[in-house]
Amino acid sequence: MSDATQAKGPTPKNDEERGNKRHLVGRVISDTASAGRAKKTVTVEVVRRLRDPIYGKYIKRRKRYHAHDETEQFRTNDLIEIRESRPLSATKRWVAVRLVDRPEEV
Repeated sequence: MSDATQAKGPTPKNDEERGNKRHLVGRVISDTASAGRAKKTVTVEVVRRLRDPIYGKYIKRRKRYHAHDETEQFRTNDLIEIRESRPLSATKRWVAVRLVDRPEEV
């Protein structure tokens, strides 16, 4: 066999290289800076708008996710993107990827 057809070493562990992961954009509602909060964890609220099947009105549905924030850089009210990952704890299944928008300080 040639070197091109043989797999060298273990499979890659980088999440970007393995399959398609879901990406969501949401607002941070609880960060790690608050006292008593879990370190390296942010709570992200994702709001979806969907059309009511009967009335046709647009309604909002929201869901909260716990995401892993390795550098603890995201703060409350930041708009961030999260990516699906393997289970990191009992409730964490997402990883914070990047900052989309940070509201200005008043």
